[in-house]
Amino acid sequence: MSKSIAVIGSGFSSLAAACYLAKNGHEVQLFEKNDSLGGRARRFKEKGFTFDMGPSWYWMPDVFERFFADFDKKPSDYYELDKLDPGYQVIFEGGETIEIGDSLDKIYKIFDQEEENGAKKLKKFIDHARKNYDIAIKDLVYKPGVSPLELVTPKTVTKLGEFFSTVDKDVEKVFKNEKLKQILKFPVLFLGAKPSETPSFYNFMNYADFGLGTWHPKGGFHEVIAAIANLAKSLGVELHTNANIEKINVENHTAKSLKVNGEIKTFDIILSGADYHHTETLLDEKHRQYSESYWDKKVFAPSSLLFYLGFDKKLENVKHHNLFFDVDFEAHAQDIYTTPQWPKDPLFYANFTSITDPGTAPKGQENGFFLVPIAPGIEDTEELREEYFNKIITRFETLTNQNVRKNIIFKKSFCVNDFVEDYNSYKGNAYGMANTLLQTAFLRPKLKSKKVKNLFFTGQLTVPGPGVPPALISGKLVSELIEKN
Repeated sequence: MSKSIAVIGSGFSSLAAACYLAKNGHEVQLFEKNDSLGGRARRFKEKGFTFDMGPSWYWMPDVFERFFADFDKKPSDYYELDKLDPGYQVIFEGGETIEIGDSLDKIYKIFDQEEENGAKKLKKFIDHARKNYDIAIKDLVYKPGVSPLELVTPKTVTKLGEFFSTVDKDVEKVFKNEKLKQILKFPVLFLGAKPSETPSFYNFMNYADFGLGTWHPKGGFHEVIAAIANLAKSLGVELHTNANIEKINVENHTAKSLKVNGEIKTFDIILSGADYHHTETLLDEKHRQYSESYWDKKVFAPSSLLFYLGFDKKLENVKHHNLFFDVDFEAHAQDIYTTPQWPKDPLFYANFTSITDPGTAPKGQENGFFLVPIAPGIEDTEELREEYFNKIITRFETLTNQNVRKNIIFKKSFCVNDFVEDYNSYKGNAYGMANTLLQTAFLRPKLKSKKVKNLFFTGQLTVPGPGVPPALISGKLVSELIEKN
C-alpha cells in the first residue's frame, strides 16, 4: 500500500533511501536545508575551479555497482570512472614518498623494496583481508542492526576472535617497517577510530584499498550525488532545497507531520538522514530515544579543518591523492581521541583533482583540497584556522620542494563551526560515529525509533557506519525496514 514519506536531508543515505522507497511505489518528498543537494558531498565552483566539499575517495566500487543494479542501472549510465595510478602517494619525513599503485603486483614490489619478504607477508595479509571483505559485504553490512544474532553466521562464527583484537596489533605483529605499518593502518581511519581501537575484522579495508583500488568520478565526487538525484527524480521523488525542518510533530506516539520553513506538512512516515542527534532535538524531549549523556559518551569520528585552494599554476611532486605522514601518527591520534585539542604537529591530506581531471580547474592551474583531522567539539576561530593553514602550507612547500603560497588565487576554509551550521553535525564531527567494538552493528543507534511509531533514521550515526559506501547501504537497510514495518 502506497504511503506518503518525508525524507530529511540529501546526503547519500537519504537519497539512496528515497530511491528505494519510490521504487516500491511510495510518494516520497525529500527536504534539504541548504541550497544544493549532497549534504557533506556538496560542491561549489569559484573562479573556474570546481571543489568537492567533502568525500573524495571513491573506494569499494562494487557497493556503488550493487546500488545502481537494484534499479537496473550501472554507474556508467550516469558518470565516468577512472582508476587512479597511483591510487595515492604517502609523503614521509624528508620528502621521501611511497606510491600505492593500481594493482596488487605493483604494491607487492613496493613492499619488497621496503621490507624483507614484504610481498610474501602482504600477500598473506591481503588474502585474509579479502576473505573478511567478502564476509562483511555478503553477511554483515547489509543487516539492519536489529539483533546481535545478525552477526552469527557459519562464516562469522570463525571470526569472533577478530572482534576482540585490533587492526593495530595485527599490523604490528606482521610488519617491521614503520612506513609500511602506517600505510596499512591508514584505511581504518575512514571508520572513524584509531587502529588500536578498531577490531581486527575491519582489516577488510586494506583489501578495499589495495585490492579494489582508488577511483575518480570524472567531474568530481559530486557527480555521484547528481547521478542518484537524477535516479530519484526519474522514480518520482520530489526534491526540495532551502527547506529547513523546524519540528517533527508527534500525536499518540506516532510521527504525523513536519514543520518546514514554518509550514506544516503531513506524512504517513518520516525518515531522517540528517544528523541523528539533531533529528531527536526536533522532537519533544519525551519522544527522544537517547539522552545528551548517551551522545556525550560515544566515540565520534574526527572533525576536519578543510581548505579549498585555487593555484594559478600547475603544482609539482604531487599526485591526485597525497597523505602527509611526516610527523608522529600516534601523537596526532592522541590529540583527536584521548585528550581532544588542536594537534601540535598535524598529519594532513591533500588532493588535486585537476591533475587527472583537468576540467576541475582553469587551464594551466590547479585546484587543491587540504584536510587536517581534528577532534570534534574543540574551539574553532579564524585565528586558529589561519595558524594551521600556515603550518601545513609551510610543510607542504618543504616536502614537495616548491613555493606555492604566492600562487594561491582563491582560498576558503571550513571547520567545526561550519559542520554544525551547515549539517547540524553533533560537535561538528565530519564522519559520524566511530566503528569501535562497542559501536558496531546492533550496538549503534537504531534505524527505527523505539519511542515514536513511523519514525526512522539513516546515515553515518546508525548502521552500518561512516563512509560513502556504508551510507548507500544504510539507505537500503532503512527502506527495507520501512517495508517490513
